[in-house]
Amino acid sequence: MKSIRAAITGVSAYLPEYRLTNEELSKMVDTTDEWIMQRIGIKERRIMTEKGKATSDMGVEAVRSLLQKTGTSPDEVDLLLCATITPDMPFPATANIIAHKVGIHNAWSFDINAACSGFIFTLITASQFVESGRYKKVIVVGADMMSAITNYKDRTTCTLFGDAGTAVLLEPSTNDNGIIDHIHHVDGLGRSHLHMKAGGSLRPASHETVANEEHFIYQEGQTVFKYAVSRMADVSVEMMEKHGLNSGNLAWLVPHQANMRIIDATARRMGLDPSKVMINIEKYGNTTAATIPLCLFDYEKQLKKGDNIILSAFGAGFTWGSVYLKWAYDS
Repeated sequence: MKSIRAAITGVSAYLPEYRLTNEELSKMVDTTDEWIMQRIGIKERRIMTEKGKATSDMGVEAVRSLLQKTGTSPDEVDLLLCATITPDMPFPATANIIAHKVGIHNAWSFDINAACSGFIFTLITASQFVESGRYKKVIVVGADMMSAITNYKDRTTCTLFGDAGTAVLLEPSTNDNGIIDHIHHVDGLGRSHLHMKAGGSLRPASHETVANEEHFIYQEGQTVFKYAVSRMADVSVEMMEKHGLNSGNLAWLVPHQANMRIIDATARRMGLDPSKVMINIEKYGNTTAATIPLCLFDYEKQLKKGDNIILSAFGAGFTWGSVYLKWAYDS
């Protein structure tokens, strides 16, 4: 009897309508379109501007679209996981809120926080439930409203991030397609280089923390860049070597969309032609847990059943990893 693999059988996304361009940012902080494009590769990013809307609302739209696209009833869903670092509130889990708003009543749900590696960490967590044989339909949401924690007076971070919600459906597969392997790592030393200074139990919110603008993203860019380049490239090459993959039989690299220089460095280490690298950072910026599924959504029509694909990410924590899968369907 063949073992069960978890396969992605559908992908969907939601993007806010408002586009924050580099030209607009140049009026807010000391930056230019040329500076941003040369160093990061982002032209614009989507921002949720509707009052009263949050991360869950983007996740809800993505899940609703996914259910319709795949012909899945909310009552069929066994489990919903949400990767996010911008939950609607500290508790309850944003996954619970999404499930309730969508009408998913027969599933349990929880959040996973692994920053920019959130989607691949959550994808592998979800895959274990499918591979157990007990779960038939599992939804993985990757959603972040980064504008809620971005300081638009800090040019080192406000140029980077955008908002988006994404969702994929995982179902069992007994053929060769689906998730084959993963390599994930964490190193807590990264917490001092990329984090939010206040708002947790270490430094609860106070008049002082708000006045000092400590409830926004803090990043030491050069240190994070150095670690990201080496770790993403190393783990992606390790996955290729482990499974005998090369530039000829690997169809796609799907890298986390944080910085074009990181993406280019990873692809070069893997010996890949740029035509095999999914890139949409110019249009959306870094949407954290949503970047990888957003790439899959944008490139879905180009994917073929059986395509060898590597997903690769690096995020705060530090967290990093890669996933090797065979695509399960023709668009």
